[in-house]
Amino acid sequence: MGKVISIANQKGGVGKTTTAVNLSASLAIAEIKTLLVDADPQGNSSSGVGYDKEDIRENLYHALIGQVSIREIIKDTEIPHLKVVTANTDLIGAEIELINEIAREKKLKEVLWEVVAEYDFVFIDCPPSLGLLTVNSLAASHSVLIPLQCEYYAMEGLTQLLKTIRLVKEHLNPDLQIEGILLTMYDVRNNLSQQVAEEVRSHFRGKVFSTVIPRNIRLSEAPSYGRPVILYDAHSKGAQSYIELAKEILINGKGNHA
Repeated sequence: MGKVISIANQKGGVGKTTTAVNLSASLAIAEIKTLLVDADPQGNSSSGVGYDKEDIRENLYHALIGQVSIREIIKDTEIPHLKVVTANTDLIGAEIELINEIAREKKLKEVLWEVVAEYDFVFIDCPPSLGLLTVNSLAASHSVLIPLQCEYYAMEGLTQLLKTIRLVKEHLNPDLQIEGILLTMYDVRNNLSQQVAEEVRSHFRGKVFSTVIPRNIRLSEAPSYGRPVILYDAHSKGAQSYIELAKEILINGKGNHA
């Protein structure tokens, strides 16, 4: 069965969607069967792999409320081994409509169960909040990858996320692990970036990926073309850093989750 990894941080602008799209693409380019699940009503992962949010009809929302099966809404991307479950603002309604459902925190897990065995990796791009959609994502996952920007307030809010992860582990998903903390937006010319990186590595010893994602213009440009950076500019530092991250993820193991 494939490994399900949530990419989560309730703070916006930390490189969460950039990581979801580009890590998925980097694995898929290596012919590793990968499913990207957009669980964010902003739908940026969907547009990041070429889907116009305005044109998306049936999407994750419709699967969560039981109108369609997950299999019916899995879409192809430019990369043959990368599939996507899209989302748009419809998904805002899911949190409201699921509120009275029994086991509402496990709806996404139920939905994904049908197809998860067909992939090596399933990545869930969580919304920038700790609401029901993020809790559903964590409850459905084997692990959580936390992007953390190399800026002054980097660790602000991380305590709350770790508390949520702990609560999900205690009450909904005892097997949930932290896949790792990913340092993003690293500026090699900036002393602050280096200081933040050192502080995070010291505080979360053994939990921080060796790979660091740099500030990179190509990474910023690629979404406006609806393409992962590996298709937009494979030789850029941004693309190469996500290839290195994909290698680290592979070393951590895949496909052995019963």
